Amino acid sequence: MEKKREEREMGMFFDGVIEAMPVFAKELVAGGVAGGIAKTVVAPLERVKILFQTRREEFQSIGLFGSFKKIAKTEGVRGFYRGNGASVARIVPYAALHYMTYEQYRRWIIVTFPDVGRGPVLDLVAGSFAGGTAVLFTYPLDLVRTKLAYQVVGSSKLNAQMSIKNELVYKGILDCFSKTYKEAGIRGLYRGVAPSLYGIFPYAGLKFYFYEEMKRHVPVEQKKNIMVKLVCGSVAGLLGQTFTYPLDVVRRQMQSL
Repeated sequence: MEKKREEREMGMFFDGVIEAMPVFAKELVAGGVAGGIAKTVVAPLERVKILFQTRREEFQSIGLFGSFKKIAKTEGVRGFYRGNGASVARIVPYAALHYMTYEQYRRWIIVTFPDVGRGPVLDLVAGSFAGGTAVLFTYPLDLVRTKLAYQVVGSSKLNAQMSIKNELVYKGILDCFSKTYKEAGIRGLYRGVAPSLYGIFPYAGLKFYFYEEMKRHVPVEQKKNIMVKLVCGSVAGLLGQTFTYPLDVVRRQMQSL
């Protein structure tokens, strides 16, 4: 009985803390947690995608399912999550900044330019600037994630590189940061940021544009339905990613150098 009372009081305490938080802080936490969970769920597919984009020959020739089998055989389950630590470390602040700055840019545009109106153009502009802001603050972690995911256990190409230039092999996030910085300084940590920005402005803008546009066509009684939001978000992300995918390939190839 006493334990239940303590749990109830603790729950009320956390509810009070959350309610007391300003709106931007709630957006920051919600965006960060959602981003971290989403990245972890799709990490295996993300790893294979990076290996395809960076033209690892031993994976391109065997396709998607062959790549899954090869990673499972040579690296085990952990292989599917190689670099995911850096990905989560990046996506939490990235998603948090993305959603928080989107709302902030949106409010700022409405207040500063009242004639713009609350429509697709507003969502497109606010989303684009929010995406660019998030990329600039978190890009080094994205580069580290790619470098770690690019490494393959049992790859003859990687073994050859190890014998010639040992610093191309990274043991973890901090090791990758350290070696990349020593090799090329700050510029090395931001290698490939240009195509990232070229891609994120239309991607982020289109994603928020499609998301808000689809929500406008949802019946009022269904607007708070989590499945409806999930479908809208998924379709918006898919459309935005499809339009900007070529730039994503260029970015990954520059990051893996």
